[in-house]
Amino acid sequence: MSEHRSFTPREIVSELDRYVIGQGDAKRAVAVALRNRWRRSQVAEELRQEIAPKNIIMIGATGVGKTEIARRLSKLAQAPFIKVEASKFTEVGYVGRDVESIIRDLTELAVQLVSEEEQKAVRARAEELAEEKLLDALLPAKTSPRVVGSPVQALETPAASNETREKLRKLLRLGELEERKVEVELSDDSGGPSISIMSPQGVEEMGVQFKDLLAGMMPKQTRMRRMTIAEAREALTHEEALALVDSEKVRELAVRRVEQSGIVFLDELDKVAVGSGARQGPDVSREGVQRDLLPIVEGSIVQTKYGPVSTDHILFIAAGAFHFVKPSDLIPELQGRFPIRVELSSLGREDLIRILTEPTNSLVRQYTALLETESIELVFEKDGIAAIAEVAATVNERTADIGARRLHTVMERLLESLSFEAPDLAAQKVVVDEAMVRKRLGDLLADQDLSQFIL
Repeated sequence: MSEHRSFTPREIVSELDRYVIGQGDAKRAVAVALRNRWRRSQVAEELRQEIAPKNIIMIGATGVGKTEIARRLSKLAQAPFIKVEASKFTEVGYVGRDVESIIRDLTELAVQLVSEEEQKAVRARAEELAEEKLLDALLPAKTSPRVVGSPVQALETPAASNETREKLRKLLRLGELEERKVEVELSDDSGGPSISIMSPQGVEEMGVQFKDLLAGMMPKQTRMRRMTIAEAREALTHEEALALVDSEKVRELAVRRVEQSGIVFLDELDKVAVGSGARQGPDVSREGVQRDLLPIVEGSIVQTKYGPVSTDHILFIAAGAFHFVKPSDLIPELQGRFPIRVELSSLGREDLIRILTEPTNSLVRQYTALLETESIELVFEKDGIAAIAEVAATVNERTADIGARRLHTVMERLLESLSFEAPDLAAQKVVVDEAMVRKRLGDLLADQDLSQFIL
């Protein structure tokens, strides 16, 4: 965490407010958890290893913002983040994935994240090398790729060749050759036969490592590709950046990033909880998942193809509706690893109005931008937004409460005809007001026909 700017809890909450409406308790809990990581990095080394993350359980119905809070938190922290569903794992011996694959997948994501950061750091040098390769391609020689339609003669004196090269360099930098076609040699990632490894459950990493071993024994494939200068520059810059990056350094940084700042969002934890008195049939497997998750959450070493990864300081944020079970129905050992519990409230009409308008990525802004591409000016009046929120709230009350996700369905039903006909319409202004909403959706509510709103 010391590699990036540390935000205060107040700043974190303020940033989350841009995307998630309400749910102040949950925002404060994750803000403190994130800040504690920075605090931990500032204490003495001997005590630092003893400070464990305060894992969180978020309790609330679907669509109230649990996933969005965790996702935005990871972006804010610039930390490796993975979202997994507890229900897709099962106890070893049953059909399902090994829980250790969570950490392997998280490490894979961290490697990509760090690799991209390292490539950005060397991009200036990579662009210089790519420019030299483009100039080699633009100056036809016996060993140079052929340029389609190049006016440059193949046989030139060294001095004339250098002068021509500098002229071409100037034209390249001015962007006057972007559309010229050129042939360049690039790595062929799709070349060679595909390899599929079937490994027994619980030893997935063995199959991955075996595939990597076979891939390392294969010679690197390249092929000539014909493309514009603009496309070739980007492709060559990417290849040169990859070549400049120290892969061993990337691995070390990625593993450290996972261990010190990784975040795992464990969704649907309530699906593996076992109600009181139920200890047979599928409930045995659910409890088995909890026992398999326990070592990962508690702190253990997971073997990955990038080396061993310690989970001692990874932050786990669990979530679930907990309609039919309670957090206390989890096994006691797992409960103890989630000391912080926050309950997210259901969304009412006023909350839905704010969700439609306030977030940076609000649905109103999204639909306005989408239809603007068809020269349709979509204007949402305040009473129209209130009517949309009222319809969504009403459907949530009469059917399953799926929170803000209901707004997606209502908006699609409301604007379905306009979205379909927009390419054939002349440029025009469409006003979404209460009258329009009542006209298109009111009859469905009045007739109690809610089937079109049910996902």
